This record gives sequence, structure tokens and C-alpha cells, in this order.
Amino acid sequence: MNTLTVAHHRRLEDYMAKAFERAKHFIGYPIATDFDYSELYPLLSLPLNNVGDPFVESTYDLNSRSIEVEVLQFFASIFRAPENNWWGYVTNGGSEGNLYSLYIARELYPEGIVYYSEATHYSVQKNIQLLGLRSIVIRTNDQGEMDYDDLEQMIQLHREKPVIVLANIGTTMTEAKDDLGAIRKVFKRSAIRNHYIHCDAALAGVYSALLELEPGFDFSFGADSIAISGHKFIGSPIPCGVVLVKKNYKDRIGKAVSYIGTLDTTISGSRNGHSPLFLWYAIKRLGVEGLRQRAVDCLAMAAYVVERFQSIGIPAWRNPSAITVVFPAPGPLIRQKWQLATEGGWSHIICMPGCSKTSIDEFMESLQREGALPNFFLKE
Repeated sequence: MNTLTVAHHRRLEDYMAKAFERAKHFIGYPIATDFDYSELYPLLSLPLNNVGDPFVESTYDLNSRSIEVEVLQFFASIFRAPENNWWGYVTNGGSEGNLYSLYIARELYPEGIVYYSEATHYSVQKNIQLLGLRSIVIRTNDQGEMDYDDLEQMIQLHREKPVIVLANIGTTMTEAKDDLGAIRKVFKRSAIRNHYIHCDAALAGVYSALLELEPGFDFSFGADSIAISGHKFIGSPIPCGVVLVKKNYKDRIGKAVSYIGTLDTTISGSRNGHSPLFLWYAIKRLGVEGLRQRAVDCLAMAAYVVERFQSIGIPAWRNPSAITVVFPAPGPLIRQKWQLATEGGWSHIICMPGCSKTSIDEFMESLQREGALPNFFLKE
């Protein structure tokens, strides 16, 4: 059997050392880092492929389809999906969930216009271009939430067209949440009959649902589809997500494929069969109450981060019930070391599971020690 050369081993060791070092300074992106899936490692020797519809058996039987369905049932429950009228699958991440949902919306309303705020994730504009949809960008307020007056004005200009709204449940930079109640009031005032609401809940969807945070966004509040990321709040070594839609909408698409013995109802053909196992394992190990406590701990950490910033005179802030803390952008060396997402002169820390007080205290010390922020932000 061929083996790696000494040079290749050294290359691998160097990479692993760098990866573990970078993981120690990882506070700027929404990725949970506290997971332990070692019990599942034997399954990495198997080519698990969930090709096709998770609810329809396939002749490719080396899969985790039954586990995937249990994962979907969990999310259908916390997002209050309509009984006997929901469908979904485990995706490669939130961007694929957004693409799938906009695809469904386009099949329902080919002449529809997509309305999304300027704070929306970059994947949405790309997905709109891929699908050939018309779209209008809506202004936001200073905190990143959609401007509903601007939404209403834009809809009024195109009242003859169906309305597709992409609502953010946790924007990328400030974790702002769009209000489905306010959006539906705009529909009513504008006498819009044909409409579709997709919730991009990649960042905040899971813990917002578990803690029933306001504003509500699930199916009972008017969502037609919801996409979340699995590697963010829950945590996974492989990027993944979940998309849920109303089943009667999904039934408009998809076709049977004889040589895989199932229905082609997803974006990709072959789908990762390991990701559902990671999500299932975390959900079953933690349970609903454990996941809720996980969310409470994240909120407490966010409050601690704001307090630490303010104790040294730095004007940090966060949106209500958010785990994202926004602050003036430090210098490039600090941003690179701590992997801080930065836009418009602001950076943020996202207090995902695995973000510790030790890391935050070290970060604050480095700010003061290296003078990364302008002196007038520092406490006298």
C-alpha cells in the first residue's frame, strides 16, 4: 500500500498545527466549536449518500435517510410547520436553503418580484441571478432591520406582480431580525393576494425558536419556507443546513429518476449522508432543554462581551436578544488574528457555543496592549 512521504507527513502536520492554532482565535464568525462527534468516527469509513428525496426510499441504500427524516421532524416541530403539509431536506448550508426556497417561490409565481433588504446575505443576490428573478432591494434602519415603509412603497409601485419577500432572521453583521407581522400588514394594506415569505434564519433561527424570541418568524407567523445552518448554533465539522417548505408547494416540482429509484426533489443530486448524523447526534444528546440552555448561555456571553467592551470605553452594542456584538473595527492585525468579519467600519464578535470568557478576556487584553483601536475609544 502506498504511504505518504516524509515531506507529505510534514506538510500535513504543519497544516494541522496551524488549523488548531487558528481555532483558538475564532470569535468573528457564527460557527459553534464545542462539539464532540468522536462516537461517530467509524461512519467516516462509509460513503453515505442521501441522493434524492429523504422521504422516498432509493436503490442506493447506503445512506442516512431515516436519520435525516428524524432531524427534519425535530425542526418541523420547533418551527411549527403545518401538520401533514411540510417537507424538507438537509442541505449543504443556508445558501442552498435560500436557493431552494426561492426556486419554489419562482415555480409558484413566475412573474413575482423578490424584495430583500440591503443587509441580506450575499448568497441571495447570487441565487436571484441564477433563477432569473426580478428583485428590489429595500432599505434598512441603523440596526439592520428592514424598512417597512420603503417595502410598502416599492410594493405599491408593482402591485400587479406577486410579492416574494426574503425576511432575515439574524442579518450577517448585526443579527437584525425582520418582522413577519409588519410584513404581512404591508401585504394587507397594499391588498396583495399572491405572496410568499421565505425566512433566511441561518444565523438566529434555531435559538430564536427554542427561546420563542420576538419577533416570531415560524410557519405559524406566516413563513412559507425557512432555511437554517446546522454548523452554526448546533455545530458540525462539515457545513450543513436544513430547509423546510410547505409540502403542497414542493409537490409542484420534482420528477422520478429510475436508476436511483427515488424522486429528484433537491438542488443537488448526491447529498452528504454524514451531516444528518451530526445534527441527529447533537439533538438527541442535548435534547430540547439542553439546546435551550445552550442558547441562554450564548446570550449571557454576549452580555458579558458588551460589558467588557464598555468597561474599557469602547461603544459596543447588540440588537435585542442577539448574540452578535458590534463594535468599531480595530486595526488589520487584530482583525486577522481574531478572524473578525468587518464591514463599513464595524466589526463583530458572535458568541456562539465554544466562545469562552477566556478567549474574550484575551481579546480585550490584546486590544489594549496593541493599541488596535483609536485612543479616544480607550478608557482614560
